[in-house]
Amino acid sequence: MWKHGRFLLITLQLFAAAAGAFEISETEWQTMKKELDEFRKNKDAAAAMAGPSAVDKALGKYYGPDAPAKTREGKLRIGGLLQNWYYGFQTDHRALFDDPNMNNVSDTNDGSDKSSFRIRRMQLTFAIDIHENVSAVLQIDPAKENSSFPLVTDNQVNTGTVYKTINNVGPEYQSLVGSTKPGGFGSTKTISNMESGAGTVPRMMEFGYINYHGVIPHHDFTIGQLEEYTGEESIRENGQLDFVERSFVGLTDAHYLLGAYAHGTWWDERFQYWLNVQDGAGNFFGSAGDGANRSDTSNKKDFGYRLLLQPVSKDKTWGDLEIGGGTLFGVHGTSNNPSPLSNPENGLVAVRTNAFDHSAWLYYAPGDVVSGLWLRGEWKLLRDRMAPGSVVDLAGNGTYAKSIYTQEDGKPVSTSGFYTAMGYKLSESAFRESCPNWLKKFEFLGRYQEFQNVLIADPIDPTHTDVYSTRVVTGGVNYYIKGHNAKIQANYNWVFNPEVDTPNVSFHKVRNDSFVVNFQVAF
Repeated sequence: MWKHGRFLLITLQLFAAAAGAFEISETEWQTMKKELDEFRKNKDAAAAMAGPSAVDKALGKYYGPDAPAKTREGKLRIGGLLQNWYYGFQTDHRALFDDPNMNNVSDTNDGSDKSSFRIRRMQLTFAIDIHENVSAVLQIDPAKENSSFPLVTDNQVNTGTVYKTINNVGPEYQSLVGSTKPGGFGSTKTISNMESGAGTVPRMMEFGYINYHGVIPHHDFTIGQLEEYTGEESIRENGQLDFVERSFVGLTDAHYLLGAYAHGTWWDERFQYWLNVQDGAGNFFGSAGDGANRSDTSNKKDFGYRLLLQPVSKDKTWGDLEIGGGTLFGVHGTSNNPSPLSNPENGLVAVRTNAFDHSAWLYYAPGDVVSGLWLRGEWKLLRDRMAPGSVVDLAGNGTYAKSIYTQEDGKPVSTSGFYTAMGYKLSESAFRESCPNWLKKFEFLGRYQEFQNVLIADPIDPTHTDVYSTRVVTGGVNYYIKGHNAKIQANYNWVFNPEVDTPNVSFHKVRNDSFVVNFQVAF
């Protein structure tokens, strides 16, 4: 310890001498050089005995893991998430609506069954505590601007929505006129995006909100753009997902909306509630575009609530139990015109609709001898109106010439779905002490899900929408290099698309199972 102090004294003396603060004799100079040489020879031993120096400790407060970046005002924290994927599909070359014999529909899906590397997420997050009662969060994800990648759990749809509708085709299909049957149906826009690398309207801004806290006990208030707080999986951090991709239920709400929230916590945060008001741009199905970073399409707003209860938390025997639910409801659109495409009201095709979004979930991770095991599930029910011209009309009953094979004046429709999942994490199991270090890094998991994500106009009554369910079974393994900050995930998806064979409607039995690997780093 004394050698550090002696070295510091010698250094100060040398600087002082150089500056002419005082003079030293030749004898003193030689003595200092000798002591400096001795210090250099023994610096490793001295460092081991003395531990970190005062300088190291001081620098450690400003730099290194978990250290805050300094700003002119407040305390800034910077985070990030990078997810790099590789995926591959069973190549069928025929998509769900392909039926050249009955309806003369050629649906190839060639743009969505190609194996590919992908940067799924590339998030940068900036959080700042500007005042003891005021903080703010900004988050961007440039990877959101692509639109040529399919949904890995069901490549019959793209990542813009979980629904297989005319949105997977785009406006090119809506230009068809007369009684001509649709050719190249289901692949026009997707192939165009894939071949040209086309993107979407910029949507890279995700979070952008200000939070007020510490004023009213047990409550905080947020205004800006953040997630839709109704379900559980949809608002879970992207880096904390159990599987490579969210379930259909989670994806329907995994978007960002402009609005304001009040949040209350009680019982050591084991009971929480959220009350919110926000824009209702678009619809709950996503067929009218993303609700983020855009003006509202109605003067009326959506209102919602979310409840969370943890009756058991971190109990050695009983483990963790969480139950919750939420609802978002409101009036979407402004027009009362029954023919929004052929006769729009002041240019608006958003028809007024009473809409809602219900969610309920449960999570349980027992303790004791079955610790490491977890089970979770979530259910969702949506009601809204699909965007005009977005639902397929295989019978060609459309009344608008440019959308004869799409539904123009569809009535509101309800869709629902659920998922159940379970996993076993060896690092939290009763065998964690006896497991080899390489083995305890593994987690084995599985998921089953159903969702009504295929919508077509009824062949008898084209204003009515028929809904069909897709089922997906997923098996997976996670390897945690350093928790969720560095991990590798591998999933295989067995996809069971709906099967219909009636005098008026026929679906092709698509073979589109998929394998996907996620390489993730978060900080």
